[in-house]
Amino acid sequence: MTTLSRLDALQLRASVGELADLLIDTVHSGASIGFLAPLDRRAAIAWWEGRTAAVSAGRLAVWVARGEGRLLGTVGLVFPDKPNSRHRAELVKLMVHRDGRGQGLGRALLKTAEAEAVAAGVTLLHLDTETDSPAESLYRSAGWTRLGAIPDYAASPSGELHPTTIFYKRVGAEAAPLGA
Repeated sequence: MTTLSRLDALQLRASVGELADLLIDTVHSGASIGFLAPLDRRAAIAWWEGRTAAVSAGRLAVWVARGEGRLLGTVGLVFPDKPNSRHRAELVKLMVHRDGRGQGLGRALLKTAEAEAVAAGVTLLHLDTETDSPAESLYRSAGWTRLGAIPDYAASPSGELHPTTIFYKRVGAEAAPLGA
């Protein structure tokens, strides 16, 4: 059985080893999520430890999926700190371990982040993902709107430049069509 839960700062700090292992697996399986391969475990741990302050301050929310006694996936929402942008958030670092793929974990994490965004008063979500990646089809099938692509936006884990696709999704009351 898989459980999804939101981590507070203490839980995040206690989970950095597992989160680092997930990050390494994701990078080493070819996902372009901001890191180059090979990703050193110390660097992966340091990156996750660096998120603790943002979670403490409420600028970042992190959810994890656990199953079979281990961490299998994660997703985050970054909340802007400017007064004119508090209605939106960025979906970040949706990752599912190779052993957990194909079981609906990515979709479950995405739905959880969307629902929690609505509960937090967010009406607009946005994200970027490598163009033509498996993640792109997940977002499309989950009702996200493709805005466009930016060429040579980010390097893949192997260092090759790839385009990224920008998506957005209206959520909550703002997602309903006018007159509904």
